[in-house]
Amino acid sequence: MSDVIVIGAGLAGLTAALRLRQQGKSVTLLTKGLGGLQLGQGTIDILGYAPERVANPVQALEEHGREHPEHPYAKITSQDVEQGVRWLVDTLGTDQLNGDMHRNALYPTAVGAMRPTALVPPSMVAGACEAGKKFVIVGIRELKDFYPQLVAENLARTDLPGGGRVEARSEHISFQARDGENDPSGLTMARALDDPATRRRFAELVKPLVREGESVGLPAVLGVDPAAWKEIQEIVGAPVFEIPLPPPSVPGFRQNTALLDLVKQARIRLVNGTKVIRARVEDGLVKGVTIKGTGHEQEYTADTFVLAAGGFESGALTLDSHNELHETIFGLPVRGGKISDMVHGDYWGGDQPLFKAGLAVDDQMRVVGDDDTVVYPNLYACGGNLSGAQRWTEKSGEGIALGSAMRAVDAILADVKEKN
Repeated sequence: MSDVIVIGAGLAGLTAALRLRQQGKSVTLLTKGLGGLQLGQGTIDILGYAPERVANPVQALEEHGREHPEHPYAKITSQDVEQGVRWLVDTLGTDQLNGDMHRNALYPTAVGAMRPTALVPPSMVAGACEAGKKFVIVGIRELKDFYPQLVAENLARTDLPGGGRVEARSEHISFQARDGENDPSGLTMARALDDPATRRRFAELVKPLVREGESVGLPAVLGVDPAAWKEIQEIVGAPVFEIPLPPPSVPGFRQNTALLDLVKQARIRLVNGTKVIRARVEDGLVKGVTIKGTGHEQEYTADTFVLAAGGFESGALTLDSHNELHETIFGLPVRGGKISDMVHGDYWGGDQPLFKAGLAVDDQMRVVGDDDTVVYPNLYACGGNLSGAQRWTEKSGEGIALGSAMRAVDAILADVKEKN
């Protein structure tokens, strides 16, 4: 038996598990896979649009929450988010994250848009879009998910918020990550560049393409090891920055690896590759959850439970053939409305309201029903399963994950202290 069981190994679940362990609690972390960090970009988005572009994300949170009472930021305070971001930076170190949570900078995407975010890996810092900067965007012919001419042309024609533009042009190199492989994934390319001799050969191909005063934009494949980017930059002799690709995300993979290493070092009990299929409830409290492994089922028990299993993308929330929304472990009520109101037929139109569906919580992150009463006093929710946000449109996913995890952990610790 553990003090706390955390379900889910995305940013919210890993954060909650590690912080609870740091506070002396015994923690079991249950996850059916690698978590969602590999689907992200390795950046920390707090609030990018509301709906106009946001300059200071932390400052904008409380107003955003007041204007959208169904949003997670109506329950999570700016202090929670600040606490979460500081905790993550302190935990991972500046070799994993740089930036200012009070200022969104603009960074290139794989189609040449400029994306606002607060913190980025060091390997992206030189890509901040500022008037007068000069970029050369270098593609790898064998890597099919990155088109440097598209990126450069879109960047060069985009007006910056304060006026002015960046200068950008494109180049190509041919580079095989493995002999005879002409269509590698980004992760395959990154693993190849972990080899010092291979990355030197790669950097020597890039170096002659750079003109004076330019920073070099490359697809985000510069090694699984964060040190690989530094060596490539040294050899190239100019600032080098990564541009995120579609998943699987190498920067997200780096972040996930670093956090999982900390989970193991903290002696958190990690149970991977198993699906939580049901919960046992007695006297109004969750007593245990059952996982389904290879050929058998097993129950894990705890005093407190944190649900951070994500939303539709992870299968934690589902829509059945009768157009009913379900939470798949505890049978929790899903807040969202009628299905006829949640899906519209304009594919290229606004966001589908369905993807705001999720779990409603009180100000302690305990799940509540339609009448706003707490369902189970010892069950908390955080991260991507919370209702009310369009994370990819708002650019708010990591802020919600970190803020809700901090608030849930603080509530758990306060409850334990009160009982003692």
